[in-house]
Amino acid sequence: MDFSYTETQDMVRETLARFLADTYDFETRKKMLASSAGRDPGIWRALASELGILGAPFAEAQGGLGGGALENMIVMEELGKVIAIEPYLQTVVIAGGALKHVGGAIADAVIPQIMAGDAIIAFGYAEPQGRYDLANVRTTAKADGAGYTLSGHKSVVLAAPWASHFLVTARTGGSTRERDGVELVLVDASAPGIARRDYPTVDGMQASELYFENVALPGEALLPGGIALIERIVDEATAAVCGEACGVARKLHEGTLDYAKQRKQFGQPIGKFQVLQHRLADMFIETEQIVSMALMATLKLDLPADERRAAVSLAKAKVARSIRFVGQNAIQTHGGIGISDELAIGHYFKRATMIESQFGSADWHLERFEQLALADA
Repeated sequence: MDFSYTETQDMVRETLARFLADTYDFETRKKMLASSAGRDPGIWRALASELGILGAPFAEAQGGLGGGALENMIVMEELGKVIAIEPYLQTVVIAGGALKHVGGAIADAVIPQIMAGDAIIAFGYAEPQGRYDLANVRTTAKADGAGYTLSGHKSVVLAAPWASHFLVTARTGGSTRERDGVELVLVDASAPGIARRDYPTVDGMQASELYFENVALPGEALLPGGIALIERIVDEATAAVCGEACGVARKLHEGTLDYAKQRKQFGQPIGKFQVLQHRLADMFIETEQIVSMALMATLKLDLPADERRAAVSLAKAKVARSIRFVGQNAIQTHGGIGISDELAIGHYFKRATMIESQFGSADWHLERFEQLALADA
């Protein structure tokens, strides 16, 4: 099997890598985090207008680059290398992915806004009682004439403080935890009846608790597809996060290797100590396994649902454990200074910690994989 990238995919990687090297160094990122907005909106605009990166997974007929999940993985890996705080995952991978699957007038209207950088769409799926169960939804979208009335609470909605729209899971019927009746709705962030409580996350992102109180939605706000569509876009997002983990893990390893070459004890660099050489070799092996598992999951996203779920869960379980190993060994090698704000390695470790549990922990995905395997037996 040929795992080499196409010329266009190499161009996407190289173009984005050059741009981020020029504009997204560690000190610049720290200034963004310290600003009132928590980001530089100009970066998002540049990704759209100067690079066209926000169009990477969209069809050429829509003005995109004609790519898909593999292009998303490439972009996420490069963003991971600079621990970018840009809402590419939420807006392009998740919301853009949902709109691609649904198609129709709403996709034709919103996807160009995403590619132009005019729309930032935050994904609200988690609820306080929900854990990782996508069907554990109490937020309701009740039929109201030709439209719907949205009420409920969504937790830890990443990028919500910057969003122009929210993509929200809501129940149109059935009871809590029942799979039938859970749908996706696209909500204008300026609609009356929405309250937000914003806060920073440990890895530098911005998130919100979202409260909806009788928010009026037009009929076209509901995206058809139900729980099957929700599970698909979350699997696609999980694979993309595994792609981001590739970039984070590479920088954790590289940063630790550089430190081991410079830090001296007993008159010589600590990298000459055999125990640290073994540790760095193990970190490298785990990083390469992350890359392999991320690629495997990405290439299997178009398989039938159960095969896709099994591949994604297997990948996420391995990635979660490997990135914890790489991150913890990076910090242990650096010592106490490794978790300080002054060193980039601590920021990479924080992002690695968030990746470990995002869209499901290792234990949760192993359990899902086991259930799928038993169902096939």
